[in-house]
Amino acid sequence: MEHAEVRRMPNAHVWPISASVVHERLQIASCDLAALAAEYGTPLYLLDAETIRTIAMRYSAALRHAYGSNVSIHYASKALLNVGVARLVHSLGLGLDVVSGGELAIAQRAGMPLDHVHLHGNGTPPAELAQAVEAGIGRIVVDNLDQLKWLADYCAKRPTPQTILLRIAPDVTAGAHAHIRTGAASAKFGMPLDDGTAAEAVRLALQAPGLNLVGLHAHIGSQMRDWAALREMIGRLLAFADQQRRERSWLLTEFSPGGGLAVAYMPNEQAGDIETYANTIANAVRLGCERYQIPLPRLIIEPGRSLVARAGVALYSVTGHKTVVGGSDYLHIDGGMGDNLRPSLYNAQYTAALVARPCAPPIAPVQLAGRFCESGDVLIREVALPAAEVGELVAVPVAGAYTLSMASAYNGVPRPALVLLDRGQAMLIQRRETYADLMARDI
Repeated sequence: MEHAEVRRMPNAHVWPISASVVHERLQIASCDLAALAAEYGTPLYLLDAETIRTIAMRYSAALRHAYGSNVSIHYASKALLNVGVARLVHSLGLGLDVVSGGELAIAQRAGMPLDHVHLHGNGTPPAELAQAVEAGIGRIVVDNLDQLKWLADYCAKRPTPQTILLRIAPDVTAGAHAHIRTGAASAKFGMPLDDGTAAEAVRLALQAPGLNLVGLHAHIGSQMRDWAALREMIGRLLAFADQQRRERSWLLTEFSPGGGLAVAYMPNEQAGDIETYANTIANAVRLGCERYQIPLPRLIIEPGRSLVARAGVALYSVTGHKTVVGGSDYLHIDGGMGDNLRPSLYNAQYTAALVARPCAPPIAPVQLAGRFCESGDVLIREVALPAAEVGELVAVPVAGAYTLSMASAYNGVPRPALVLLDRGQAMLIQRRETYADLMARDI
């Protein structure tokens, strides 16, 4: 039997760990992408289990080495969630963060132990707070005073208090785009420190017999590479914990600095280093606890994008071309902002490759244009590719996070299928939406 010629993908750090070039064709997890596209159609999203597994193991090892065993890793499921993904992260020993009743229902359907599930959310409706309490959720991260007062009333006569953390707005921000910086005092998330809101929240929580306040939470932004901001945020929250201990005899036992570690989307970018991230957090927490003589709390981190983004690849079929005088030509594809809103929403950037010729030299830059009726629906503004024919497959890497989770059926285009790839096996974990699905709610 002829031996396959196997090579790594160029710019391998933005492709799944299992990606390779076999006989000049792109494969992931030893699966032929053209065969998958023929079976499931395009657009098609692929998710590499090996990448998720490897990153989860790195997080766990780095945190335990830096901080000890009193740690928890909760996947921030808003990045990408369905029953299959929830089951995968649970099998890796991770908890789950959800931000809505719908995400909680998916966690329940997947069989997630609810004591390992936390509910976040800045505008969570009371009905969904009640849903979480009645389900027996492990923690609710309370975002504002109104939410806190409602929970205090609802839980007042329950036999078991609801365990909560308070989300603090420390007035420290980080992140690559204004829309993903979340730690400012003026942001819609969390309770500010400086105006007394956070202190009032502690007072109310401690007075509520139906609530059990165990910790503090903050999240200052996504695509984080700013270790100084991370250290400053941790220092501010631990100083606040010390103040509340002195004034109200409250002891911090759980602490979450959120998530937000950067991933590399483009070949010239590097992902944030997991080990440096873990060491930065652990050292800052230790330093603050030593300074204020606080026993080390349980440390909870919440990776989302950094766990699943690199694992995902979007496959599209080329549907046409348009020549542009004085600019880059358009290469039309059968997907776009309906399945990946990030370029339109954040001006996010991606790279791409042809599945059948991933290592072929490029001819000229093109614009990868989506099929949706919006001028802003251009998935990639400039990418150098070989000349592509109608029907060829284009692969876009780092498509695992905030793509399908924000997808819509705009223009009546059904949302894509999602296939999990693992060691030569392909498993459909989310089918393609149908026209019948689009009309299922119509009366």
